[in-house]
Amino acid sequence: MAKKDSKENFFQHVYEVVQLIPRGRVTSYGAIASYLGAKGSARMVGWALIASHPMARIPAHRVVNRIGMLTGSQHFDTPQAMQERLEEEGVRVESGQVQDFEKLFWDPAKELL
Repeated sequence: MAKKDSKENFFQHVYEVVQLIPRGRVTSYGAIASYLGAKGSARMVGWALIASHPMARIPAHRVVNRIGMLTGSQHFDTPQAMQERLEEEGVRVESGQVQDFEKLFWDPAKELL
């Protein structure tokens, strides 16, 4: 039972961080994992975000892979939904990759000091 509680706590911490990502900015699974003291657990962050889709308040579309690719797009209602949500916020996406990724990157380790 403790393992399940631990996973649920980790997921909740992921959701808390993701809710802080400003509109028009993106971060990566790895940056969130590192901020939470779980470097190397980027996939676990991804699993948390997949589980968050029924929760409309979690802006999972703002989390991409370490080079700005929309690797989580297949987990949205439609394959285009992630890109459409980012574009509504002014983020330019071409061929499944965030343009100006380094400029738009939001690093929780720096931003949440």
